[in-house]
Amino acid sequence: MAAGLRGLLGRPLRFPARLMSAEAGERRSPARAFETLRVTPERDHVLHVELHRPEKRNAMNSAFWREMVECFQDIARDSACRAVVISGAGKIFTAGIDLMEMGSEFMAVEGEDVARKAWNLRQKISQYQETFSVLEKCPKPVIAAVHGACIGAGVDLISACDIRYCAQDAWFQVKEVDIGLAADVGTLQRLPKIVGNQSLVNELAFTARKMMAPEAQSCGLVSRVFPDKATLLQGALDVASAVAARSPVAVQGTKVNLVYSRDHSVPESLRYMATWNMSMLQTEDILKSVQAAMEKKGPEDVPFSKL
Repeated sequence: MAAGLRGLLGRPLRFPARLMSAEAGERRSPARAFETLRVTPERDHVLHVELHRPEKRNAMNSAFWREMVECFQDIARDSACRAVVISGAGKIFTAGIDLMEMGSEFMAVEGEDVARKAWNLRQKISQYQETFSVLEKCPKPVIAAVHGACIGAGVDLISACDIRYCAQDAWFQVKEVDIGLAADVGTLQRLPKIVGNQSLVNELAFTARKMMAPEAQSCGLVSRVFPDKATLLQGALDVASAVAARSPVAVQGTKVNLVYSRDHSVPESLRYMATWNMSMLQTEDILKSVQAAMEKKGPEDVPFSKL
């Protein structure tokens, strides 16, 4: 095997000039101005999406639910982006739904009778579910960096992210039962699969008690805890940079198959994987990566083309 690879890679790969340019062939979505989000490029191929209503504790108003979908659909199409970090501006990550603004959204549902009102309300709930499902559908890995409070819909948001980190001051609360409803945009569906402890999820969802950072790490909701917000963001961006240095074909294919495997049986997932890789294994990224390894170089030294 090794001899075969050395024979295959006996001559250095000749990368076309268009692949050597960091800007060549990029598909960037048009820049948008968001009311509730701030999107900035922080590192090579890494975007930082910040919940940006600090004066309102990043509470999620009607504009937020629309803009998250627009933002991550743009990111999914942006071939220059390979990883994303989500954080919150100000003192906390998010206070969840903006009850003052959003209450009327559900209280004033149109319809001539109960059936029609229910139909329209179901459509509205489905739209709000997409606000966080879009994080899973985006093939770029998404890292949540949580500081301070992460309340209600904030837990729905981070449950749809691929990696979750927090600061020592972070706490999490499935708040919905305290305002008279069952969480309906992702927590009840994703959290049990994240922490693997149905009893704990039931307790959190039934009582709305706070979960502090040490418990969040011990149960698997977050994988790392940092001393403060500054080191949290630095750590999250460092990991995003490490992700972005790898082959985008490999990384994005890995995410797609991890999400698929979570919701399907092992045999189904293996069939899906085989179908996926029957084309993706033909990428030049494999030859480039192997040659770099044989030359004792890291992935960051490989000029992977955009995806």
